[in-house]
Amino acid sequence: MHIQGEPETMQARPEYRNVCREVSSFLTERMRVAEAAGIRPENIILDPGFGFGKTLEHNLQLLAAMEQLHVLGHPLLVGMSRKSMLGAITGREVNERLPASLAAATIAAMKGASIVRVHDVRETVDAVKVVTAMKEAR
Repeated sequence: MHIQGEPETMQARPEYRNVCREVSSFLTERMRVAEAAGIRPENIILDPGFGFGKTLEHNLQLLAAMEQLHVLGHPLLVGMSRKSMLGAITGREVNERLPASLAAATIAAMKGASIVRVHDVRETVDAVKVVTAMKEAR
């Protein structure tokens, strides 16, 4: 999982020249480390780390360009459910972010996320089923 900084300070002043490129480079290096440690490539899942050392703008740029991470050749795990980035966009408290969480999960699924980490499983499964049906209809 990508993170800039440490959990205690990661949101202090995150900065990137190009968030997508930097996340991709970080994940590429971590893949190399994992493989060198004996982890088989088919057991590697990549998480771009939405909300971890990123501003709202960084998160939106990363989501918009998420398909660029597919060149890394591993499944993508995305977790945006109820995150503060969704609260910043909607002005909603954490317990009122279901619609925004569903939108984020839907976008992630459309952009090729293999796994979405969510709080509201039943509702998100329905949203992802719609994306899957659309993709299969092509």
